[in-house]
Amino acid sequence: MAARRAWLRVWLLLCFLPQVYCEYGMVHVLSEKGSSKGKDYCILFNSQWAHLPHDLGKASLLQLQDQTASVLCSPSDVPDGGFNNQIPMVMRGNCTFYEKVRLAQINGARGLLIISRERLVPPGGNRSQYEEIDIPVALLSYTDMLDIGKSFGSSVKGAMYAPNEPVLDYNMVIIFVMAVGTVAIGGYWAGSRDVKKRYMKHKRDDGAEKHDDETVDVTPIMICVFVVMCCSMLVLLYFFYDHLVYVIIGIFCLAASIGLYSCLSPFVRRFPLGKCRIRDNNLPYFHKRPQVRMLLLAIFCISVSIVWGIFRNEDQWAWVLQDALGIAFCLYMLKTIRLPTFKGCTLLLLVLFVYDVFFVFITPFLTKTGESIMVEVAAGPSDSATHEKLPMVLKVPRLNSSPLALCDRPFSLLGFGDILVPGLLVAYCHRFDIQVQSSRVYFVACTIAYGIGLLVTFVALALMQMGQPALLYLVPCTLLTSFAVALWRKELAMFWTGSGFAVNTSLI
Repeated sequence: MAARRAWLRVWLLLCFLPQVYCEYGMVHVLSEKGSSKGKDYCILFNSQWAHLPHDLGKASLLQLQDQTASVLCSPSDVPDGGFNNQIPMVMRGNCTFYEKVRLAQINGARGLLIISRERLVPPGGNRSQYEEIDIPVALLSYTDMLDIGKSFGSSVKGAMYAPNEPVLDYNMVIIFVMAVGTVAIGGYWAGSRDVKKRYMKHKRDDGAEKHDDETVDVTPIMICVFVVMCCSMLVLLYFFYDHLVYVIIGIFCLAASIGLYSCLSPFVRRFPLGKCRIRDNNLPYFHKRPQVRMLLLAIFCISVSIVWGIFRNEDQWAWVLQDALGIAFCLYMLKTIRLPTFKGCTLLLLVLFVYDVFFVFITPFLTKTGESIMVEVAAGPSDSATHEKLPMVLKVPRLNSSPLALCDRPFSLLGFGDILVPGLLVAYCHRFDIQVQSSRVYFVACTIAYGIGLLVTFVALALMQMGQPALLYLVPCTLLTSFAVALWRKELAMFWTGSGFAVNTSLI
């Protein structure tokens, strides 16, 4: 145990040293003929060999010499004339990084790009080797090397540089608006719909709501079962990601199409067209004789999900469809699932708070690679054979040009759980507002608290530069705010049990 603690201290010390040993950078490639626009490619370098400039304008634009037919491990691999003021590209393997870069340097190279067919790793060495070498060395993926040849031909120039990462990307604003908007709209809709439904039941006139979906009241036993299922599924995804990811994608397509239908159906019902029903038949679903407009809506929603499923890996635009379907799914879940008491809200949020913190901060000490299970599954394992990503997130591409966006994480992500879990509390607050006729003070306070918690999450992300369990900040903000409002209004007992329902039609 003492040895483990000592190792952890050393590891933390290395992590927070001012000099970074492994960094992402870029190589800007141009055709020597000057007839095509340049393009940036991801590289992985070790700044202990030599630093790269942060500004492209200060980087040396040099000829890239394709020497991928060799591995540059012996003098016989060096071409006649050497690498005078060039950046050779050689294959990885057969000898150490030091042997390759030393041969390149003594033969006049100004840098070295090592082409790797495998996962990129930082080119390492020891202190004496670092002191001997004064040219930059970096790894470039084999796929990118082929793209360079295809896009620019054999005569190309390149400049290696490493621009500073922005503290926060502007796409966080988009994620913030989507998340807070979904929580606010979903909570308001769920609360209003639930109270209206109970009012109609009180008036013995359920027929007006016969087309609405039934709500599901969550019990403590259901919460425990749900958390166990979440833990089991996350662990299974961590070990069998390539097999289960397609199951999750299929479930998302089905659930998202249902959610989109549920969100659009109230608007479609307002149209005066398409009210006629299909003829009598014995077919599944069709035997209920749905209206033509609702049937067309169902076909549209299924088609949208299928289009996303087919083109889900198109990074240019598929994320828009995924976010739209994800928001519809979240709204549907907030409308369907109901927490009847603040006691139930507290239990659910606290249990998932522990779940989120454990799988983000504790699991790195339990896995062989030192990776967080939550972050690894959410972002997709780097060694995945399928290269598929889980769709249960809102994703927005990074708007700033940076090595991190190009190399590692081109999207910023926010999981559906970070919307749904606090959103259920917001929905409960809105129902209670109508119950006690409080002019929606609980709803507004909890929604604002959610927004503040999300901002705190973004700040923590910028400061720590690692994946954050959003519920670590969202749960205290929303729970404590709701509790404080109830205490201030002297309604804590009623708020805790959710008792004393009173119909107030003016607020419906």
